[in-house]
Amino acid sequence: MFFIEVILPLSLAKTFTYRVSEAEFHFIKKGMRVAVPFGKSKIYTALVLDIHENAPTLYEAKEIHQILDERPIATEIQIKHWLWVANYYMCGIGDVYRGAFPTGLLLESETIVSHKPDVVVNDSELSDDEFLIYEALQHQSSLKVQEIASILNRKNILPILQKLIARDIIFLEEEIKESYKPKLVRYVKLHSKYETDQGLGSLLDILKNDKQKEIVLAYFQISASEKKPVTVKKLVEVSGSSSSVVKTLVKNEILEEYLLQQDRVLFTGEKSEKELLLSEAQQNAFTAIKQSLTEKEVCLLHGVTSSGKTEIYIKLIEEYLHTGRQVLYLLPEIALTTQLVSRLRLHFGDKVAVFHSKYSNNERVEVWKQTLENSEKAQIVIGARSALFLPFNDLGLLIVDEEHEQTFKQTDPAPRYHARDAAIVLANFHNAKVLLGSATPSIETYFNTQNDKYGLVTLTERYKNVRLPEVVLVDLKDKHFRKRMTGHFSDLLIEEITEALSLGEQVILFQNRRGYSPIIECLTCGHVPHCQQCDVSLTYHKFKNQLRCHYCGYAIAKPTNCHSCSSIDLTTKGFGTEQIEQELASLFPKAKTARMDQDTTRGKFGFEKIIDTFKNREIDILVGTQMLAKGLDFDNVSLVGIMNADNMLHHPDFRAFERSFQMMTQVAGRAGRSEKQGKVVIQTYNPNHNTIQQVTNHNYNGMYKEQLYDRQIYKYPPYFRIIKLTIKHKDFDKLKEGSMWLYQVLSQNLNIPVLGPEEPAISRIRNEYIRTILIKIPQNMHLGNTKKTIQKMLNSFEAVAQYRAIKVVVNVDFY
Repeated sequence: MFFIEVILPLSLAKTFTYRVSEAEFHFIKKGMRVAVPFGKSKIYTALVLDIHENAPTLYEAKEIHQILDERPIATEIQIKHWLWVANYYMCGIGDVYRGAFPTGLLLESETIVSHKPDVVVNDSELSDDEFLIYEALQHQSSLKVQEIASILNRKNILPILQKLIARDIIFLEEEIKESYKPKLVRYVKLHSKYETDQGLGSLLDILKNDKQKEIVLAYFQISASEKKPVTVKKLVEVSGSSSSVVKTLVKNEILEEYLLQQDRVLFTGEKSEKELLLSEAQQNAFTAIKQSLTEKEVCLLHGVTSSGKTEIYIKLIEEYLHTGRQVLYLLPEIALTTQLVSRLRLHFGDKVAVFHSKYSNNERVEVWKQTLENSEKAQIVIGARSALFLPFNDLGLLIVDEEHEQTFKQTDPAPRYHARDAAIVLANFHNAKVLLGSATPSIETYFNTQNDKYGLVTLTERYKNVRLPEVVLVDLKDKHFRKRMTGHFSDLLIEEITEALSLGEQVILFQNRRGYSPIIECLTCGHVPHCQQCDVSLTYHKFKNQLRCHYCGYAIAKPTNCHSCSSIDLTTKGFGTEQIEQELASLFPKAKTARMDQDTTRGKFGFEKIIDTFKNREIDILVGTQMLAKGLDFDNVSLVGIMNADNMLHHPDFRAFERSFQMMTQVAGRAGRSEKQGKVVIQTYNPNHNTIQQVTNHNYNGMYKEQLYDRQIYKYPPYFRIIKLTIKHKDFDKLKEGSMWLYQVLSQNLNIPVLGPEEPAISRIRNEYIRTILIKIPQNMHLGNTKKTIQKMLNSFEAVAQYRAIKVVVNVDFY
């Protein structure tokens, strides 16, 4: 008896055993995919974790359905890393597998409905819905369950299908579909009979049609100048004709058509041969980093904004490429990836592969395969956090840029991992080095450099000795009192924008809220429209004229009168990026403005379009949310305006001050990146706040010391590790009772601080009530054993019958 141990792409903590034949046993290797039956009739793509001869004791092992790969598609180190992620972040290994694999490689069984051809059916006995299904199957041999649901325009169609199965009219089959298809490009060449000189002579006689002549002449022109195969697309473009004429020529055997496979992510530009020269400060930092990485595994490059960190990364990547090892470059935001890819491709040509969620399934599968084969095209992989799970063979260097960013932590769905911490572990498995870079490092990372765990290299001057931007504070209380505000703009900010525009310079305005306004209120009775499923007010989006919930996506048209008292006196409170954009149009009618937030960057190239038009100086003022705050590089921006610094400071979160400092410093860093000193205008109701003063004086150390002092007193990271349990259920009383039970069990069995069960600021999302419990684990306590104890208690909570329906989400190292 031969068995394999597999991981299923389901939220399950354990692996499953399946039976294989002897031939399959000798063929299958760890890291291959197999299709396996699971449950009554489902088929899933499982990944082989182990091959053995031990039968399972608790259940009868089923046979596998089929083997899907000829060789492993995941590496052993990769699977070892997944197991670490599942263990450390307390989630199922199935969650990690599903999150890591591109969905193009995870085949799902899709139920196919077919009708039995030899059955005689009496139409009059069928109900309307049954007849519609039967009729549709007369025209098509088989249909998917989803297709039938859309034909009937209803969700619950299984009872109708069950009746038809009972009458023996239809049958269901589970079919597994390979969803990745290689991209094939159509090429043409001259038919073999015209390759001789005589053939060419007779060819021109045959071509009576002018359009056909044009295409053949264009073909000769392209093949002579480019000396490479000619695509149908290129031929049609050059000749100015249509593809139907090409088809006719193929049909008449003048041209031959053939297909070639092509990568979807192509690099078409020219590689620059210019040598990259570092300034003296950059060269010193570069040498110090290399020295530090010989002694320690991890090094932090703490360089002020615009100090030229990217050039140092490029130099370091060059050194690692000479050794033939792979490099992974992680970024927190897709907007940054688009700008950086073009910079790296100038140096490394087509050795750069990109991996993030805006890429299509097929494109991600291609990058996966290139990384696995260690191909030339994927020696350097740039990506957002998910690129961490690619199948690297020989990783030499990991760069985590803007390492302080909270977007490196995944919040939903599981695995809720932190890409920076997981990257350091992955590097350890590969014996690779890690370079973290940031102008405003996170307190934990900086704490590790002070304790000599990580190396530290500091860059205090900007590239080409450009001065750090001048920060000007505007007291909004005073401006409102003196009536010097126009909308949300103070007179000072308007003057500065006018001056920058008159000099032909660009302006960035930062407001960390999208939409037009977060609240619409009735002036008569004070009613505010709320989401039906969440405990939040609906945000008004003027552009679409609707109210939207930013938590569940629920939307309604903008009301003309109050839903409570029917009054028509409605007013908006607060402001978002849309409102700023509208005010700019009336204040500066000649300036071209644009907005960059989640609403305007939805498409695959949404980021690229806005960033390119801004870089090409087609936009004068760019308004945006925190997407703008991260390492984007625009050399013509001389002014940055922060519309309201206070809404970041007053978040109910122990990181609020640290985050506000990072966000404001990063946004400020977008100003004055070339010769001229930039200016930053911060509008605030609280200009004497410590954090705002620290931003004004570019005082990172002051912020670090102050925050560290608070964290020690109140038992927060880096002195304590935090595990946050989020408990959800639709029934308020059941949730209250269950969360109290869990809290009492945890606090009795752990002699460490357990806080809760607390009702969070937003206590209901998608019709589920929420409670949170925080567990604080001191640094000197064994983390693994504590987690095991917590897991045991969560298991016993699940075993209580009345609490089984309550969902518990575990977030380790809660950020």
